[in-house]
Amino acid sequence: MPSRLTRPSGPSRLRPTLRAVLSALQGPVPLSREQAMGATERLAATTSLLSSVEHLARRRDHRSSRMNDWAISRDAYARYGRPFRKLLDLASDERTNRALHVGRVAASAALMLPGNGRWRGAATLYLGVSGALLYPGERYGTDGSDQASTMVQTVTGLARLAPSSRTQDALIWYVALQGNLSYLISGWVKLLGPDWRSGAALAGVMRTRTYGHEGIWKLVHHHPRTTRALVYGVLSLECLFPVLYLKGGRLTRPVLSGAVLFHVANGYVMGLGRFLPAFAAMHPMVAYTSTPRSHPAVAGRDDTMPAAVALLAAGGAAVLGTIAVARRLRVTDAPHGGTVVTTRHGNELSVQSTLDRRSADPVVVFVHGLGACPAYFAWIARALVGGDRQWLMYNRAGYGPSRRRADGEYTLEESVDDLVDLIGAAVPEGRQVVLMGHSLGGEISRRAAVRLGSRVNSVVYVDSSHPGQLNRSAQQGATAPRIGEGLRTMAISLRLGFGVLMRAPEPVANLPEQVRDKVRTEFADSRVWTAAVREWKAVERDFPSFTGPLDALDTHALVLSAQRTVDRDPDHLLMHKDLADAHTEGRTVRNVVIESADHDGILTDPQYAAETLRHLLAFLADTAGREPESRLLNGAQPSGLSTASEEDR
Repeated sequence: MPSRLTRPSGPSRLRPTLRAVLSALQGPVPLSREQAMGATERLAATTSLLSSVEHLARRRDHRSSRMNDWAISRDAYARYGRPFRKLLDLASDERTNRALHVGRVAASAALMLPGNGRWRGAATLYLGVSGALLYPGERYGTDGSDQASTMVQTVTGLARLAPSSRTQDALIWYVALQGNLSYLISGWVKLLGPDWRSGAALAGVMRTRTYGHEGIWKLVHHHPRTTRALVYGVLSLECLFPVLYLKGGRLTRPVLSGAVLFHVANGYVMGLGRFLPAFAAMHPMVAYTSTPRSHPAVAGRDDTMPAAVALLAAGGAAVLGTIAVARRLRVTDAPHGGTVVTTRHGNELSVQSTLDRRSADPVVVFVHGLGACPAYFAWIARALVGGDRQWLMYNRAGYGPSRRRADGEYTLEESVDDLVDLIGAAVPEGRQVVLMGHSLGGEISRRAAVRLGSRVNSVVYVDSSHPGQLNRSAQQGATAPRIGEGLRTMAISLRLGFGVLMRAPEPVANLPEQVRDKVRTEFADSRVWTAAVREWKAVERDFPSFTGPLDALDTHALVLSAQRTVDRDPDHLLMHKDLADAHTEGRTVRNVVIESADHDGILTDPQYAAETLRHLLAFLADTAGREPESRLLNGAQPSGLSTASEEDR
C-alpha cells in the first residue's frame, strides 16, 4: 500500500521558523577591515555634522551667553604651556571658530560619500583634531557624544592613513576596547548606586528639567516592577557588554542591537540624539574584532593589540598593587613621638600632642571631620605651638594609623565613647579641654561634651554638622544619597588600586608643606574613604531620628561658620545658632561667619585659617581657666583668674 506524505502541523510547523529567527538574531556581524572603517567614519561624521550645523545655526545664542566666554573659560587652562594656550586662543577666536565649524560641516558631508581613498583619513583626522581644539571653548553645551566622536575620529583617521594593516588593526582594536569600556564602566558605576539597583534612579532622571519626560515619568511611576526590570536589563547590557567576544561572537548581534535600541530610547526620551551615531560609530569596530579569525571577512586580522593590552593590564595591576601596599604601610605608620590609646571598644587611636606640665590652661583637642584627617588643623596647631598653647590631635578609628577593633555595626556613639576615653587617658587629671571639632567632628565633640561635664571648658564648632540637618535642610536631605554614593565609589576605586591616578582634593594643596605629602598619601588610600562610608551610613541612620532639642551644655562656645556654606544653605546658619543656644547661661558664646571661606578652606586655606585662628585665640584668651558662672553658683571652684561671664552673639 503506498505511503502518504503528511504535512507537519501545530508546534512542529513552527519549530523550523523559530530556529531560523533565532539563527538570524545570533552570531557575529562579519565586516571586513575596510567596511568597519567606512561605517565608523560615516557614523562619527553624522555626529560632527549635527553638532557643527547646530552650533552655526545658534551662533547668535552662543554669543549672547557668557557660559562659553573664552575670556572666562581660559582660566581653567592657565597651568598649561604658553604654546598650547596660544593655540586654544586662536581656536576660540570668533572667525577661526566659524571657519573650523564650516570646515567640519564640509568634511562630514564629504565622508558620507562612497569610496575608500586616503583622503577619508585626512578628513576624519581633521574632524577629530578640530573637535579637540574647539572643546575647551565650547565645553558648556557639549556632551559625551562629542567627546566620543573626537576620540573615534582621531584614531580612525590615523588608522585610515596607517601604512600597514597591522597598524590599522591595532588602532581598530583600540576603538573597540574603548567602546567596551564605555559601556562596562558606565554599567558598573551605576550598579554601585542604590538608586539604580532599586530602579528609583530612572524615575528621578525623568523628573529633571534637562533630561526629563513627563509621559515616561508617569509610566515608570505607576509601573515600578516593570521599571525595575527595564533598569536591570540596561545594567545587564552595560555590565556584560564584553560577552559578545565569547562563543565565537555568538552574542554580537543581540548585544549590539540592544545597545542601539538603548541609544534610540535615550535620544527620544532624554533628547540625546547625537549619542546614537556617536556611540554606534564604535560598533562596526566591535563587530570586526568580535568576528572569529576563521571567518573569511576578517582573514589576516592581527590580534596582537588585545594580547598586549592584557599583558600591560596584568603588569599594571602588579605595579598598582605594589604601590598600594607601600602607600598603606606609610598611611598606617604611627607618627614620630606619637602614642596609642586603646578605648573601651578595643579601638586603637593614634595620638599626637604637645602636652606637658608647664601649663594649666585648657588643652585644645582637635576632632577632624568625616572623610578628613587631623592635618586639616595643621595651620592652627602650628600657630598654637608658637603661642605656647597645648593641643592634642588624633585619628578616629579606621583613619590613618588608628585601628578599629570594635565588633558589630558602627554608630556615632562609638566615636563619642572613643573621644571620652581618649581624654581620660591622655589629658592629665584636673586639666580642662577645649573640644574643637570640624564638620562631623563638631557633632562628636558636642556629644562628648555632654558626657565629660566639667572637664570641658569650651566647645569650638568649625562649620559643624547638626543632628537635624537632614530633616531641616531640604538641600542636605536631597544630596545625602549622592554623598554616600560618591564615597562608596571612591572607596571601591581605591581598593582596586587606582589611587595612583587620583588627584588630591583641593584643600590638601593649601596645607603646610610639611604635612602635604602625607595627606596626599592618605587620600589616595582607601582607608579614609572606607571609614567615611562607615561614618556616613551611621549619620544616615542617626540624624533623621533627631527631634530636638539639643542637650544643654554648661560650657563656653565659639561657633565658626564658613560663608559659602551658609550662603548655599541658609538653614545651616540657623542650625549653627541652635548649637550656640544650647550652651546655658553664664557662658561666653560667639557666632562668627568667616567671610568667603568654604567648608574645608576655613581650616586648610592659609588666608581663612588665619582668620579662624584670630577668633580662636581671642576666644581662648577670654575663656581659658574660666568657669561658667552657673558652675560657680553651684559651688564649683574656679581654676582661673576671673568669674565674669560674657555673651557676644
